Amino acid sequence: MTVETDQDRQTSMTAEPVRRSGSIVLVLVIAATIIACAVAFMTLGRAQAQPFILGLLALLAMVGLFTLFAFAAGIVRFADRSADDPIMRSVTDHAFDGVAVTDVRGHVVYANAAYLALTGAATVQDARPVERVFIGNPDVSEAVFRLLKAAREGKRQQEEVRVGTTDGGQGRWLRMRVRPLGASKREARSTVWSVADITRDRERQEDVFQELQHAIEYLDHAPCGFFSVNPKGELVYVNATLANWLDHDLAEIGSGGLKLADIVSGDGASLLTSIVAVPGEVKTEVFDIDLRMRSGKTMPVRLYHKLAFGADGVPGASRTLVISRARDERSDPQRAAEVRFMRFFDHTPMAIATVDRAGTVVRGNARFAKLAQSLSASGSVNKSILAAVSDRDRNLLISAIGHAAEGQGDIAPVEALLEGAKERWGQFFVSAVEEDERETEAAIVYMLETTERRTLENQINQSQKMDMVGQLAGGIAHDFNNVLSAIMMANDFLLNAHKPTDPSFQDIMQIKQNATRAATLVRQLLAFSRRQTLRPQVLHLGDALSDLTMLLRRLIGEKVNFPGVIHGRDLWPVKADVSQFEQVIVNLAVNARDAMLDGGTLTIRTANVPAEEAERLSYKGMPDGDYVRIDVSDTGTGIPADIVEKIFEPFFSTKEVGKGTGLGLSTVYGIVKQTGGFIYVDSELGKGTTFRIFLPRHHQELEVAPDPAIAIAAAKEAEAKPRADLTGQGTILLVEDEEGLRSLNARGLRSRGYTVVEASNGIEAMEVLEEQNGAVDLVVSDVVMPEMDGPTLLKEMRARNPDLKIIFVSGYAEEAFEKSLPENEQFAFLAKPFALSALIAKVKETMAPG
Repeated sequence: MTVETDQDRQTSMTAEPVRRSGSIVLVLVIAATIIACAVAFMTLGRAQAQPFILGLLALLAMVGLFTLFAFAAGIVRFADRSADDPIMRSVTDHAFDGVAVTDVRGHVVYANAAYLALTGAATVQDARPVERVFIGNPDVSEAVFRLLKAAREGKRQQEEVRVGTTDGGQGRWLRMRVRPLGASKREARSTVWSVADITRDRERQEDVFQELQHAIEYLDHAPCGFFSVNPKGELVYVNATLANWLDHDLAEIGSGGLKLADIVSGDGASLLTSIVAVPGEVKTEVFDIDLRMRSGKTMPVRLYHKLAFGADGVPGASRTLVISRARDERSDPQRAAEVRFMRFFDHTPMAIATVDRAGTVVRGNARFAKLAQSLSASGSVNKSILAAVSDRDRNLLISAIGHAAEGQGDIAPVEALLEGAKERWGQFFVSAVEEDERETEAAIVYMLETTERRTLENQINQSQKMDMVGQLAGGIAHDFNNVLSAIMMANDFLLNAHKPTDPSFQDIMQIKQNATRAATLVRQLLAFSRRQTLRPQVLHLGDALSDLTMLLRRLIGEKVNFPGVIHGRDLWPVKADVSQFEQVIVNLAVNARDAMLDGGTLTIRTANVPAEEAERLSYKGMPDGDYVRIDVSDTGTGIPADIVEKIFEPFFSTKEVGKGTGLGLSTVYGIVKQTGGFIYVDSELGKGTTFRIFLPRHHQELEVAPDPAIAIAAAKEAEAKPRADLTGQGTILLVEDEEGLRSLNARGLRSRGYTVVEASNGIEAMEVLEEQNGAVDLVVSDVVMPEMDGPTLLKEMRARNPDLKIIFVSGYAEEAFEKSLPENEQFAFLAKPFALSALIAKVKETMAPG
């Protein structure tokens, strides 16, 4: 332990440090003196020694008391031996930066020689704290204030200030730092200040900055353009010359406002990003492309594109020199021809590349670079054109390139499946090069992507196939309807002639039931061919599907879990035939049940699909618009990919013989299409199938609402009417090309009191009309007939008698032939097959005056 006084502290602020050291000898001397006194007092005797002992103790007590007061007042203190390290003291005292330590009152308690020199103090006693040194200097006062604030808060702070001189010189730059002396509470009361003269450093920085400014100025106003683009395609630098050429504001550059694709015409940007990465290497490529000005005009340029790759193969920002070739185009015919060829080569919509015998790409145009990037993010296609083709068809392209390398001509195009996750197709045209160039370039390969064309061809083929099958099904259904109409009419005559007690009455009823079943099959065929008669009405699908819930549960059985319909919120209305829509849902539910023999879950979900979402879905053939979607999902076996395209064809079935007609899904397809909707299927083997139906949203505000008073009056009138009398009088012209059906219909009408004249086609009907001198009250005509069909007959008859009443009968839908009639033509319609009572009722209704 050593004791240090204020004089000692003042002495310590000299340039030469004084080492404080304790003396063990002095301690031993003091101890020996006290022992000697004790021994002497013992020899004097107790009575004589007592005053001396008391005096010695008083002396020691006074020394101790004064020492305690001095320690409390800070006059003396226990010295920290760690602070007396001569190496540390030497480092601080002889440091280049000025160092000073201030106490809590701001008094300097230590300052090294460099601090004294920087602050102009002659001796340690003259040293002033930093704030007093620079007081009154406005350039420094704000920085000193921030430093003092940091010192009071016990924080670190640094400031760089320029201190002017009184003689008007350049002044000097100082770096001032402040920090607490230490982390302990006592040390935190003191603050360490350091002041360094950094004038020469700032001068060197300013010199470098000036040189950089000059370099930028030289680069900006060079007679050529320059730009730098980062791996994201953003322009981080463009010199003034290039910006002036392109008429772009330099303020847009570097702020993310301009990208490479904004200044490069066509697919040229793909060329710059097509350089094959080689880790750790620097590559420079030359490209002839067109740059695009702000106005949209183009200018031909040559780019020297330098790109450095890191060790991981990631490219850095480019260094790209731009040489304008616009002047060459005007002054030099040869250069002009070169520019024109460059534009032809890079702007052609066909990908072009030259390859060697192994298929390695030697060079390619911009379209090839863009195609290569879309096929492979790793750039493998830029290395070898064979990487663009799938393994299945790669040998075809290899063979074609081999033929070209041998100098053969007229090589057949190669249609190949392209590599990649999605199914894409391309057509390759390979031609040979000149013989003297075959060492480096063996062939020229032209490629067109044919994905869209093949997709369109497949859609057209599928559509034509479905239309042809639909026409065939519709024709068969029409002929069957005629046969069924005759059977059902004859059956009605038999029922009228036999009583229920007759032995043959049950057989006649069996004929009627089977005829009705056959009519149902015919309606399914007509549904597929979209020629059945629909009675559309505005539907709220939530209500319509809720009504089907109980029926569906009975149909699918107990093995299949059906939690009910999951309704979307605020479903839009649609316009559809409710009975046909129910048939669609029932058919899909039954199909789902049959796909889940061991049980599963059937889910029916509805939702609105706004036009924006429909556009994102991008379903083939479905235009943008508002739709209501109905999803019918199962967890069954799924549908194999090779038969998905066939499931909507009539008579196609995967069920065993006798287990299905193959008309269920074709009926669904036809009803949805005739309603104006669309149906798509998503299926995965072993996981299940989802049918998605999209029905157009119905806008009720476009319809004229009927007068409620008229509707109520009509209903009351209908209720007040007694049972209709189906007998009548009048002359009816019956036109039907099927003789058996015509005779049965005529017989039925005559049995009700009507006079019937018959005709087998439209021409014969016109002749009969002439013979009757127009005295015909009603015409009942088939639609499809030889020589003159129903719509043509209507036009001819109305030309002679505009008020003539006509009933068309057909197995086709009313809309199927209504389009071929003039607008606002009035006629009645009766769908085949029909019973005798239906024909009589329609005739009675049409002939009624009104």
